Amino acid sequence: MSKIPKIAVLLAGCGHLDGSEIREAVLTLLALDQHGAAYQCIAPDAQQFHVINHITGEPVPGAQRNILEESSRIARVGQCLDLAKAKVQDYDALLMPGGFGVAKNHCSFAFKGADADVRPDVAAFVRGFFEAKKPVGAICIAPALVALTLNQTMDSAAMTLGNDAGCGAALTQLGQKNQDTPNAREIVIDEAHKLITTPAYMFDDAKLSDVFVGIERCVAEVLKRVQ
Repeated sequence: MSKIPKIAVLLAGCGHLDGSEIREAVLTLLALDQHGAAYQCIAPDAQQFHVINHITGEPVPGAQRNILEESSRIARVGQCLDLAKAKVQDYDALLMPGGFGVAKNHCSFAFKGADADVRPDVAAFVRGFFEAKKPVGAICIAPALVALTLNQTMDSAAMTLGNDAGCGAALTQLGQKNQDTPNAREIVIDEAHKLITTPAYMFDDAKLSDVFVGIERCVAEVLKRVQ
C-alpha cells in the first residue's frame, strides 16, 4: 500500500445480543491499527429493534436505545459517524463486525432468514462498495447482510457463516455460495467481489485468540486489495 487506507467500519449498536459484538468490533479496530490503516466507525441514527438484558438474555420491556449512540460506546465519544453523512467514495474498503444487531437492526435476518428486509440506507451503503469494486470484509453474521444486499441485485458471491446449517441454507436460498468452515480461524475469499468473510463467534465456544486470528486474516486480506 502506497497510501494510508481509510476503512469504513459499520457498527450496529453495542452488545452481541442486540448490537455489535463488542469483542469482534474491538478486534477489528485493533487489526486495522496494527496494519497501519485509518478507520471511521459508522452507524445509522435510529432506534434498535429492541434492548436485551445481557445477564438474562431476555428483552427489556419498553426499553429503547439508539444505534448510533450505542455504537459510540465502542468508537469513543464523538468518533462514530452518522450513516446518513457517510459516503462510499470517502473510504477504500468496508469492514463489518458481527453481533445480533447486524441481523436485527440493519436487517431482519434474525427473524425472517432469507425473507428478511434490509434497511435501505444500510443496503445502499454496502452495495456502494461492491459497485465501486472496493474490498469488503464481513465477520460473524455480517455475511448474511451481504447476502441480502447482493440478492437485491441478483448477484452471487462465496461466503461463510461457519457451519450453521440453518444459516447456510438461508445463504443458498438467497443465491449465494455458502462455504462451511471448521472454526473461527478460517476465512473465505471471493476474489471476483473482493469479499472476505470469517465466522468469528458464529462458533459460540470459540476462543478469543482464535476469533482474533480469523479477524486479523480477514482485515489483512481486505487491505491487500485496497487500490
